[in-house]
Amino acid sequence: MRYVIIGAGAVGGTIGVRLGEAGRDVTLVARGAHLEAIRDRGLTLRSPDGTVTWRGPATDGPPAEPLPADAVLVLTVKSQDTDAALATWVDAPVEGGGTAGERLPLVLAQNGVANERAALRLFARVHPVCVWLPATHLEPGVVVANGYPHPGMLHLGRYPSGSDDTSRAVAADLTAAGFVAPVRDDVMRWKYGKLLGNLGNGLQALFGRDVPEGLTERVRAEGVAVLAAAGIAHTSPEEEAAERGDQVRHRPVDGEERAGGSTWQSLARGAGSAETDHLNGEIVLLGRLYGVPTPANAAVQLAVRHAVRERIPAGGFPLAGLERLIG
Repeated sequence: MRYVIIGAGAVGGTIGVRLGEAGRDVTLVARGAHLEAIRDRGLTLRSPDGTVTWRGPATDGPPAEPLPADAVLVLTVKSQDTDAALATWVDAPVEGGGTAGERLPLVLAQNGVANERAALRLFARVHPVCVWLPATHLEPGVVVANGYPHPGMLHLGRYPSGSDDTSRAVAADLTAAGFVAPVRDDVMRWKYGKLLGNLGNGLQALFGRDVPEGLTERVRAEGVAVLAAAGIAHTSPEEEAAERGDQVRHRPVDGEERAGGSTWQSLARGAGSAETDHLNGEIVLLGRLYGVPTPANAAVQLAVRHAVRERIPAGGFPLAGLERLIG
C-alpha cells in the first residue's frame, strides 16, 4: 500500500517518517513554510533514539494524475481542518475509475470523535485511530517525537464499528515501522476515553504546566457525566494505563522534555485556530443535547478562542479570566 499523509505535523510527520524508514511508499502533504522546508531539505524527525531525515515526495494537495488504486489516505490534520481536507480529497480520481471517496480507505489519526461522522458522509471506507503519540511540531521541517521505546500506540478499527483486512494491513505496516498498533472492533470506545483525557489540552494551552488540579478534574467530571447521560461507552484511565504499560513512555530528546500537547502547540505557533471546539466542544454539544450542564468545558472553549484571536501566547492566559467565564 502507498500512504498519503495529509497533514505532516507532529503526528503525521512521525507516522510518515517512520513508515518511510520502514521501506513503505510515503507521500507527505503539508503547506506553507513547512512544505517548503520538506521539499528543500526533507523532514527531520528527532527522537530519543536519534535523528533521521526523510526525503521523498511532498505536496500541498491531490496530484494532477489519478491516485494509485492501492493508496491509503491518512488524515492527521487537526479536527478544525477536517472539513476542508475532506472536501479537497474526496473527488480526487483513482486509477481504474472512481474517486477517492468511493474507493480508497481513509485512516483518521486525529484527536476528537467528530471526524469519523464527517468523513463517512463523503468516504465509504473510514478507519478511526486512537492516537497515543507524544510529538511536537513547532519548527518548519522538524518534528520531535518523545515516545520510547515505541514512538506511539495507534489503535485501529473501522467506523462505525468492527475491523477488516485493511485495518489489519495498515496495523502490520505501522508495527513494522515501530509503533504498537492493536486492531480494535471497539476503537471508538478507546477514542472516547482519549477524548476525556484530551479535555485538559485547552487548559494546558491556556496556563502551561501550572494548571490547577481542580480545573482538570472538573472538565473531566463534566465529560464523564455527559457520556453517561448519552450512553456512550469509553475506556477508563486504569484500562488505558494497563494497555500502554511501558510501551510508550515520554523520554527527553536532546535533553529536552516535551513542551506541550497539540492545543498548546497551536497557540505556541500562532496557528490561528485550535482544536478545542472539537474536544471540550464535543462535551458541551452532548451536554446540551442531554441536559447536562458543562460550564467548565464551555469556558475553556471561549477562553481558547479568545487566546487564538488575541494571539495570547501559550501559557499566558490569566487564571482569573477563566474563573470569571466559568462563573
